[in-house]
Amino acid sequence: MSTEEEQFLRDYEPKEYPSVALTVDLVVFAVTDSILHGAFVRRGGHPFKGALALPGGFVEPDEDALQAAWRELEEETGLDLGSHRAHVEQLATFSSPKRDPRMRVVSVAHLALLATDGRTLPELNPGSDASAAHWQPAHEVLADEELAFDHRDILTAALERLAGKIEYTLTAAKLVPEEFALYQLRHVYEAVWNTAKLDAGNFTRKMSGALNDTGKKLTRSKGAPASVFTVKDEYLSPPLVRPSAGAQ
Repeated sequence: MSTEEEQFLRDYEPKEYPSVALTVDLVVFAVTDSILHGAFVRRGGHPFKGALALPGGFVEPDEDALQAAWRELEEETGLDLGSHRAHVEQLATFSSPKRDPRMRVVSVAHLALLATDGRTLPELNPGSDASAAHWQPAHEVLADEELAFDHRDILTAALERLAGKIEYTLTAAKLVPEEFALYQLRHVYEAVWNTAKLDAGNFTRKMSGALNDTGKKLTRSKGAPASVFTVKDEYLSPPLVRPSAGAQ
C-alpha cells in the first residue's frame, strides 16, 4: 500500500455517507407427506410485532452473509444443524428503500433445504427475536398469510427458484437423505411443484440416468421394499418439466 493511499484511508470519514444495514433472511424448506413446509417465526418485537416472518437477522461486523445465514438459522429456529443434512445457498438481494421502517436495510436472502425421511420434520425452537417458531405449508402461507417486511416477495422468489431448479438438476435430492428411495424423491417434486401425484413409471425413467442404485432396499409400511439410490449426476438430461398449473 502506497503512502498516499495510507493517508487517504486515515482521512476517510465513513460517517459522511448514508448508513445502510445488512441483514440475512432465510427461506427454510423441508418435506413431509408430499407437502413442502417452510420454517416461520412470530416476531417477538417491533416492527411487525406478532407477524409471521422468515427467520433472519443482522450480519455481524466479523462475518460474511453466508456465515450470518448459518448462524441465524440456528439462533432463530433452534435447529441443531449438526444432526441434520442441510444445504444453504444465496437466493437474491432485496434492497427496496422502504422494506424496513426502522432504517435503510438491505437483505441477502438465502434458501435452506433440510433433508427429511418424508415422515417427520425437525423440531423448531424460537430464538431471542421470535415468540414462536413453527413449520407451515409453504404454498398455503403464500396464499393466505400476511408476512412481515417484504418476506412475501422473498418466499415467492425462493419457491420459484426451487421449482425451476429441480427441473434440470437433482437439487430435490437435498431434501431427502443421502441414500433414498425413488418414491421419496418423487414426493419432493410433488411437494415443491404443489401438484397431484406424478406418474411413477415416467418419473423413474426420467431419473434413471442421474442416479446410482446402491443395491440396498428400504422397507416400507406398504408394498415391497424399495430400491435405494444416491445421486450420480447433478444434472437431468433431458429435463423433467413441471406440470402446468392445474394439471392432474
